[in-house]
Parts: sequence; structure tokens; C-alpha cells
Amino acid sequence: MRVYLIGAGPGDPDLITVKGLKILQEADVILYTDSLVNDTLIERAKPGAEILKTAGMHLKEMVEIMAERVKQGKCVARVHTGDPSVYGAIMEQISLLKKEGIEVEIIPGVSSVFASAAAIGAELTIPELTQTVILTRAEGRTPVPELEKLKDLAKHHCTIALFLSATLTKKIVKELVDAGWKKETPVAVVQRATWPDQLVVRTTLEHLDEDMRKNGIRKHAMILAGWALDPNIHEKEEFRSKLYDASFTHGYRKGVTTS
Repeated sequence: MRVYLIGAGPGDPDLITVKGLKILQEADVILYTDSLVNDTLIERAKPGAEILKTAGMHLKEMVEIMAERVKQGKCVARVHTGDPSVYGAIMEQISLLKKEGIEVEIIPGVSSVFASAAAIGAELTIPELTQTVILTRAEGRTPVPELEKLKDLAKHHCTIALFLSATLTKKIVKELVDAGWKKETPVAVVQRATWPDQLVVRTTLEHLDEDMRKNGIRKHAMILAGWALDPNIHEKEEFRSKLYDASFTHGYRKGVTTS
């Protein structure tokens, strides 16, 4: 007995994985987060599949439905936005399902952080500039662990991707500035990445709150911050990778010296 937790990707229905789509099309029962997952994707379900929207359901109600259908011998797919492992609230579902003797298989999906990077044509890790990406969120109604305050994470001065933080921009700016970030640090905000109404706002740390307000962005937004987001970074030769450097030797190519 098994439930499939499928990552639907960020919005574009073509960004689901081949495996995820295969299971979706085979499932007898599909539960999906209708406030976040594209209905066009769910329309690819097989004829006669039971489709259940979960935005208005609480945890126990949702799990009871999944467990009941699985015990009836049906193939059940639970479809999450993005990738289920990042802010997917899947652990509590898995815990309750396992108490019912039901296993869970997670099918990864394209996270909005990577869809957002693609939307702005950015590489989040730049040699000799930043080699680390921190995925986190600003502290709002749900607290963050004491050792994971944004100000402390920001002291690494790497690329930061902020989920679930569109209404907390004043807090974001303060904590990054307190961590020593310059006000001119590049920031990119992508609202509804890969959806037809995708909105991209390029700004700086200093103007982040103002530009978010001007564009009416209060939800469904990924905030990317750090010098890897500099729109002119591709012009700076000092940050080139060694991977394609003609003089760099590795297991598949001997480096050559050029004059």
C-alpha cells in the first residue's frame, strides 16, 4: 500500500518530471493543492480519475481520504507545488500514513527557486564570488530555530533564496543590512515563476520593500538576493569557472597553455 507524493513543479505544466506525469496519468485518485498547482496539469489525469482539491482540507481529513482510497486498492497521488521536500509540509502526512501501514514514495519536482533563477537567466553559484545557496524564509507567524535567524545566515554573504517572505520585506532588509550586506546588493523577485502572468522585478536591497509595494507583490514570490544576481555578472571575467578553462587539466582533458 503506497501513496505517491508528486512535485508538480513551479507552475508550467510541462515542468513536471516524466516519472511524475506517468504516475499522475495512472492514478485512480488525485489530491492536489488547487491554490498552487496548475489545473492544466491535473487535466492530464486519466478519464474517470477521482480529483480532489485540498486547499480547504485540514491534515487529518486529507490523510483519511488517502488512507481509505489506498486500502480500497486504488493508486493515490498527492500533488504538491514545486518540490515536496522544500516547505512541502509532507512529514506530518507521512507520519499519519505510516501509522495506517501505508508507505510513501516521493517524486521530486522543479522547485520555484530554480525556476526563478532560470526566469532571470542567473547562475546562483559563481566561482570565487559565492559557492553556496541558502534556502530559507524570513521569520513571520511561524518562528524559525534560534540558530537559523536570517541575520545570522546572512553573515555568510552567499546567495540567499527566500520562500514565503513576500510580506516581510522590511524585516529582510533590516536583517541583511545588520549582517553587513551593502544596500546596493542585487535582488531579484520572481512572482508566479513559469506561470503565464509571471512577474520579474530586479532591484537592490535598499529598494526591495518599495519595489515590492509598487508592484503589489504579497504572495507567490521568490526573493533571490546576493551578488550572483548582478545582471552584469556575465561581463566580469574574474569570476570564470575553471571547468572550461583551456589551461585547466581534469580527468577528461589535458590543459594547454595559450599565448
